[in-house]
Amino acid sequence: MSFYIGREASKIWKRFCAEITTEINLLSENWKYLLAGLVCQYIHGLAARGVHYLHKPGPTLQDLGFFLLPELGQDKAYLSETVFTTIFVSFFLWTFHPFILKNKKIYTVLIWCRVLSFLVACQALRIVSFYSTQLPGPNYHCREGSELARLPPPKSVLEVLLINFPHGVLYGCGDLIFSSHMIFTLVFVLTYQKYGTQRCIKQLGWLLAVIQSLLIIASHKHYTVDVVVAWYTVNLVVFFVDKKLPEMDRTGAATLLPMSVKDNKGGRSKDENQKLLNGNSVDPAEWRQRTQTNGKILENGTAHHADSAKNGA
Repeated sequence: MSFYIGREASKIWKRFCAEITTEINLLSENWKYLLAGLVCQYIHGLAARGVHYLHKPGPTLQDLGFFLLPELGQDKAYLSETVFTTIFVSFFLWTFHPFILKNKKIYTVLIWCRVLSFLVACQALRIVSFYSTQLPGPNYHCREGSELARLPPPKSVLEVLLINFPHGVLYGCGDLIFSSHMIFTLVFVLTYQKYGTQRCIKQLGWLLAVIQSLLIIASHKHYTVDVVVAWYTVNLVVFFVDKKLPEMDRTGAATLLPMSVKDNKGGRSKDENQKLLNGNSVDPAEWRQRTQTNGKILENGTAHHADSAKNGA
């Protein structure tokens, strides 16, 4: 038994080291896109903080969702945050599964490049939307009489730039149309829908997205329009942005952006880079399963045809 455990542990360690090598090479070529995506996350937080200074509390607007769904109240407002945290952490951990599991369809670096591109496009539209029209926040801390409903003028530029994280994010007002929580939720669910392999988890993801939507409205954190706009906007943005990006899973074995000979680092040729992405640079015992020659891939043991030309690639 100890020999078997030691052998399996050795295989996992070799697989982990091989994946680290591949991901480091991908990171060296795509770190600029990751950094740009993270900087845009900060800009989005800065914009949300800025609109809080413009927020003017007022009567809660008439809303169909508030009328149909029972109000959870402040004591149960944590439910929507719990569901969101579950979705966020689960997706984050899933993106790192290639380091351990044999059945791999994605590269961690490239999947986050793709996810961040979706988030940046959606958040840019969101910033334009909530700065165009400031609505009175329906959340409890945004109503008239609450100390957090209005922010006093900043005493320094540093106060604005620090965005009072995480308190300022959790208790922001004015950044309503459309819901940021639904942006992240739908981007994660749509990404797993395309690159995930477990059908039951895909179905669970969509169910959690619906539950998340209802909880946000029932908690009065957003108006119903904020959630509805998020559903069709995020789906459309992901659809069109995804069409512009080359395929990047292990079956397609393409980088986020086309490579040229000038982009090579460490003296590797373009063919060598392609072999690296295919996983052929590691020990033959660690080669990954590829798409079958008949154009079928397996999902939960069920064969179905793969697209012959995804995203124009």
